[in-house]
Amino acid sequence: MLSRAAWSLALRRGGLGTLGIHSLGGSAPSDRKMPPYTNYFAQRSYPMPDEPFCTELNAEQRALKEKEKGSWTLLSDAEKVALYRLQFHETFAEMNRRSNEWKTVMGCVFFFLGFAALLIWWQRVYMFPEKPITLTDEWKAQQLQRILDMKANPVQGLASRWDYEKKQWKK
Repeated sequence: MLSRAAWSLALRRGGLGTLGIHSLGGSAPSDRKMPPYTNYFAQRSYPMPDEPFCTELNAEQRALKEKEKGSWTLLSDAEKVALYRLQFHETFAEMNRRSNEWKTVMGCVFFFLGFAALLIWWQRVYMFPEKPITLTDEWKAQQLQRILDMKANPVQGLASRWDYEKKQWKK
């Protein structure tokens, strides 16, 4: 990481004397730059960007940069903050603050869950066939009575748990 910072400083200061060399973290230089934020890239793990945040300065910002070369005790706090904002886009506190992206993610998750629930409901109502008659409670009761009447599996099955004299389940 230190070598990357040294390399970017050498390129920025013109230490190598060539403009065609690519920096390690940026893209190739081109004629069509997007002012005023060209190759600015800063993050918590690498807080030293290759280029300052603002590369094209207006007259007020240039005057502030000239004033920066003098004594810093003469600068007000607002001017120091303005100089910082010319060099960096965000402070560490701003980089570390929580984002509200989780709200968007959760909104999308709930939207797609709701859409899936509507799709399943629509399929149950309009696509799936009616339940077979063998799944109704009346049919199941008749089937159980038939098994008991036939005395099917009287040793270990249902018939072994039915009391035929009292007509009820054994306790």
